[in-house]
Amino acid sequence: MSNTVNPLTGAGVGRIPPRYRGASGAVRWTMRHLVPHLLLIGLALIFILPFVWLVSTSLKPDSQIFVLPPEWVPHPFKWSNYPEALTYIPYFLYMRNSLYIALFNVCAMLISCSLVAYGFARIHWPGRNLLFIVLLATMMIPYPVTLIPVFVIFRQIGWVGSFNALTWPALTGSAFYIFLLRQFFMTIPQDLADAARVDGASEFQIYRRIILPLAKPALATVAILVFLDNWNDFLGPLIYLGGNQQDYTLALGLNDYFGAHSAEWALLMAAVTVMVIPVAVLFFVSQRTFIQGIALTGRR
Repeated sequence: MSNTVNPLTGAGVGRIPPRYRGASGAVRWTMRHLVPHLLLIGLALIFILPFVWLVSTSLKPDSQIFVLPPEWVPHPFKWSNYPEALTYIPYFLYMRNSLYIALFNVCAMLISCSLVAYGFARIHWPGRNLLFIVLLATMMIPYPVTLIPVFVIFRQIGWVGSFNALTWPALTGSAFYIFLLRQFFMTIPQDLADAARVDGASEFQIYRRIILPLAKPALATVAILVFLDNWNDFLGPLIYLGGNQQDYTLALGLNDYFGAHSAEWALLMAAVTVMVIPVAVLFFVSQRTFIQGIALTGRR
């Protein structure tokens, strides 16, 4: 195989097999790769339409929101919807609360899950595989089954009505993220750890200086998933934060806003757009690391 120049555009088209050499072969090679890309672009446009409609609605006057046929481009653009939506409620207070909960959970999950995953993946001890199966079995327990017992426990220790119930439990880890990290840790060559043990390194030093630096893609994947899960969480804050609006997260604040502005859809869409922007930026900034972490997990 060799690099070939596309006779139609004069640009390189990559490494082309011998059967695709020549002008007609280059055309067939280009079409073979063009069709899947066009299909993916079409699917991407379909999935992005709700977000486009969200942004469009957030900039519309009320008279244009429910017109038929729908108007995708507002005229005129009503930029005042954003400052009005963000000042009616303490939006940035709710954002600070959401960030605190999300970032606390990210740090706590990375510490707890990586330590447990290291124990399952790199240390041999009796009953390890059996206990790992039990851990995986806990993922099949529906959340509503444990909701009431956990709420009773948190109420007895005084965590209901504060951030404690939404933050400190993350230090106990999560079965799914432990599984994800354990599978990635098992792909790291054992020879690296053996060489460190010969030099006198302890298990914690191997974990901190060898495993964690090599597991950055998997750790980034877990961090992104944990952040998104807590940033968008509505049920947890609704149950444990109580009625103190100073502790509301963005999800609760927007629900309260919807109750007060059920007819002002443009303002609600503007507030939701600002909530979605950090998530979108996080994904586009870290998408390569995220995909790498998912793709490498489980390979042996």
